[in-house]
Amino acid sequence: MIETVTRKRIEILSDTALLKRVTDAIERAGITGWSVTPVLSGKGSEGRWREERVTGTDKVVVLTIAAQDKAMTLAEDLAPVLTKFGFILSMWDVEVIRGERF
Repeated sequence: MIETVTRKRIEILSDTALLKRVTDAIERAGITGWSVTPVLSGKGSEGRWREERVTGTDKVVVLTIAAQDKAMTLAEDLAPVLTKFGFILSMWDVEVIRGERF
């Protein structure tokens, strides 16, 4: 039987120009891994938007999985910039195999 453990899956929507700020926060929280995916378009409270590399407003989603304490450390670290830069951070419980890696 495969054993799983509960961890937090965290997704952060950010401007590409601020990606280093996000990944630095992930590393400060003691989270060892993350992935980045480009975002081509979307719609929010201010309407539709599209990737725009010319003006530097292209966006990415940063995905990571972490233990509860590390996830909360990351959320607290990024909280001040969430509103300032319009980041979106979401997290939810997931079951993972090899939980010691997270």
